[in-house]
Amino acid sequence: MPSSSSHPHAGLALRAYLALTVLGAPFATRHLRGRLARGKEDPGRWHEKRGLASAARPEGPLVWLHAVGVGEVLALPGLASALQAERPELNVLITSSSRTSADALAPNLPPGVIHQFLPLDIPRWRRRFLDHWRPDLSVWAERDLWPGFLHDLGRRGVPLALVNGRMDAKSADGKARAKGLFADLYNRFDLIETQDQTTARHIADFGVPEARIAVTGSLKTAAAPLADHPNRHAVQAALAGRRLWLAASTHPGDEPTLAAAHRLLLDQDPDACLILAPRNPAEAEAARRGLQHHGLDAEILPDTNLPPRPAQAYIVARIGQLGLWYRLADTAFIGGSLAEIGGHNPWEPARLDCAILHGPHIWNFAEDYATLHAEKAARQITSAEDIATALTDPATAGMRSRAAALAERNAALPVQMARRLLALMDSL
Repeated sequence: MPSSSSHPHAGLALRAYLALTVLGAPFATRHLRGRLARGKEDPGRWHEKRGLASAARPEGPLVWLHAVGVGEVLALPGLASALQAERPELNVLITSSSRTSADALAPNLPPGVIHQFLPLDIPRWRRRFLDHWRPDLSVWAERDLWPGFLHDLGRRGVPLALVNGRMDAKSADGKARAKGLFADLYNRFDLIETQDQTTARHIADFGVPEARIAVTGSLKTAAAPLADHPNRHAVQAALAGRRLWLAASTHPGDEPTLAAAHRLLLDQDPDACLILAPRNPAEAEAARRGLQHHGLDAEILPDTNLPPRPAQAYIVARIGQLGLWYRLADTAFIGGSLAEIGGHNPWEPARLDCAILHGPHIWNFAEDYATLHAEKAARQITSAEDIATALTDPATAGMRSRAAALAERNAALPVQMARRLLALMDSL
């Protein structure tokens, strides 16, 4: 049965967009080849972005989940597992856009769940993808909307859901400049679930009936623990006896303060060890040089994560390793918060019994950090001195259990969301 949100007649703005995508295939292929040459696409899988699947579609019903960024994608495995727990015969496909997000997802992908790259929004490529996968439900997470796909899914009668939706004032203002297009897109969804009331209000401003919008909280608060590493016990043995702290998802603007903090910590504890994991692993060598500039003996870790020699600091140069280091470190600084980036997900360390430190710039997760602070489960720092003090303060250790308890409270969210999505699929 066609979805209630299907629009056989697209609005003027969407029709203009669709016309442009017809002309875009030659440029899109050139764009992909350029990215491939720069190492930004997976050489073995880049054809997926042209709608050429690298995996077979299993028999039976299939739910397709899509997200774009690393944090958004890592919120989906828990939902995928909940969907399959409710219906073991269900197949789940997760798509993402970047090579980085795919690398982060790989060790966290539940058994039987398939990952593919989302094709670019070109008619022939969309058609290949949809003809191959034939989804029975399409679920879009957070903010990434591809107009051509939403149009084609509606034409095919595939139910559409937006989950974990997030839209701040800046994003809403930007979308308002193309209000006709976004009103058309948001009204195609049969179900919209948002992280907060602000997002719900912004989406309603595009003419979406309020009955179709629900505030359900952030799926990231209930994401499954990040995957462990097979070498954890060997790595733990290699670093035994050293005070270990982690700086996770860091940016260049964070790292000078972190280096200065570690220098102060070494004055008190000469055996202390910093693990620094840049948000972009390609910046590992630059991060190593930065630490050395601040007088620290630093080494880049190999793929095994086993330290190649004794050093004061080690840099993680691969995506998907944080599950190991959150398990080994007692305390983690969450990056992008001294740098004016807006912060990164605090629930990943909370799920793995790690005390949380962060800087003042946390607008991407303002409500999450407010919840953690209300329970004394996170600590804001603004300087190297603050970090060094926090790392040696016995009260910091007490934050670990409180953060873990908060994360556990949200464990039922993916199950509840999965049931609503399955009810939508059944009803349309």
